[in-house]
Amino acid sequence: MNIGTTLARLRAEEKMTQEQFAECFGVSQQAVQKWESGASTPDLDKLIAISKHFGLSLDTLILGSDNRVREETNRIMNITPRYEIMHKWELYSGNLATEYQQSVEEGLDIELYKDVFSAAAKLPNGEVKKKLGDVLFDIVCSAKTREGYPYIEPSDLASIKELRASDPSAVLPENRPTDALLENKIHGAWVGRMCGCLLGMAFETVRTNELIPFLRETGNYPLHRYMLSSDIDPDRLSKYKFNFAIHAQADRFHAMPADDDTNYTVLAQEIIRRYGRDFTPHQAAGAWLDLQKKNAYCTAERIAYCNFVRGFVPPQSAMYQNPYREWIGAQIRCDYYGYINPGDPERAAEMAWRDASISHTKNGIYGSMFICAMIAAAAVTDDRELIVKSGLARIPRTSRLYKDVSDVLDCYRSDKPSSECFAMIHERYDEYDGQGWCHAISNSMIVAAALLWGGGDYGKSICMAVETGFDTDCNGATVGSIVGMIIGIDNIPDEWTKPINDTLHTTIFGVGTVKISDRVKLTLEHIGK
Repeated sequence: MNIGTTLARLRAEEKMTQEQFAECFGVSQQAVQKWESGASTPDLDKLIAISKHFGLSLDTLILGSDNRVREETNRIMNITPRYEIMHKWELYSGNLATEYQQSVEEGLDIELYKDVFSAAAKLPNGEVKKKLGDVLFDIVCSAKTREGYPYIEPSDLASIKELRASDPSAVLPENRPTDALLENKIHGAWVGRMCGCLLGMAFETVRTNELIPFLRETGNYPLHRYMLSSDIDPDRLSKYKFNFAIHAQADRFHAMPADDDTNYTVLAQEIIRRYGRDFTPHQAAGAWLDLQKKNAYCTAERIAYCNFVRGFVPPQSAMYQNPYREWIGAQIRCDYYGYINPGDPERAAEMAWRDASISHTKNGIYGSMFICAMIAAAAVTDDRELIVKSGLARIPRTSRLYKDVSDVLDCYRSDKPSSECFAMIHERYDEYDGQGWCHAISNSMIVAAALLWGGGDYGKSICMAVETGFDTDCNGATVGSIVGMIIGIDNIPDEWTKPINDTLHTTIFGVGTVKISDRVKLTLEHIGK
């Protein structure tokens, strides 16, 4: 850029005519015309005056490089998020320890980078850590399965079906319940889910080293009732790090409070209402964006939601920088697909796959298919072993989830006490570690165990699921859903249903508070379709 062009640009930016420019620097308009055309250049004193007026160095003025433009460009190039205010669920580099653990568990050969993951994880959140996270994600994506890894765990539906076990003993009765009985069962599943969730909400995120002593102190061990306001005593609470006082005390409620576990059941129903039984993963993702705010989603769901906004579509939305891809989230969303496919666990599991694949991979998907198939089976049989086998029949026999749940089933068949089975779960998965606490496999094992040893007793089953720790509200809700489907609403004791009062609060846009009985009626319509 020559000096004439620079002068013309500076004048134009100041919205000055040539005449005004000339007057400003004490020259004629003709002189300005010659400067801008390149016919002549300003004398040194005029160059100094012009540079001072526009805040430029002489070098910048003569060479045509505008420091103001450069400084603005530098400011733009240096724009970065305020990492310190970002939630860890939205910041891949803030979860590198979880990513390493998850990758190792699914058999990726990344041990060479263990120290790099560890060092990067300890850095403060910022641009450097973000860039390191991007590099480590590329490493994870390109990593091969380590030699000798015994599991084969695909995420696509066709491959999942190819790797299922053929189990003739998992065949369900073909008779479908009468309309009246089916309505009773569907109602039981809905309310059973709410009550189990409410029980578990009181103890969500507490670990058993404090849960069990608290239950003993309040005369509620073994767990057999909701936590009540009378359990909240200041002297008692001072002994614990966990703040029991801010959690759900059932006698303070007259409806089911909003919770992600129950929101998802209604959200799935809204997906079916919008798109029908043949909804696509892409449509489910669109419903997420339309029907809830970002903060309604946690862990893998929050990441998937943010990925939707960035333009990632399923299944990439589940795969991109998602260290929670095998956590429990997908299996707490799937119940409704079991409700609307009574006696058809195959169809229920296929719907669960479509939903789960937008946010999860591998065992994160299998957990959803397993739970959903069990709920569908529970509509036509009260044989709890058969229900568990029906769930296992829908996931790869080559997966970790299949093996671990099969071990639970074997433990039950061997007439071992429930305490031995739950101890086995605690030995395999560390409740004090986020990955173990919230993983699909550990919590699926708990659900299966509580269902089997619960003996079809609603209260006993949900209490077993909650008392053992891990993700208490999710497991209480899921077990409540399955047992509620088996026994129906008429057989769930009033002591559990009273706080719910047939009312459910949600945070879903356009839905808000609903009557559970109305949602049961809509479920029956979706079954009919």
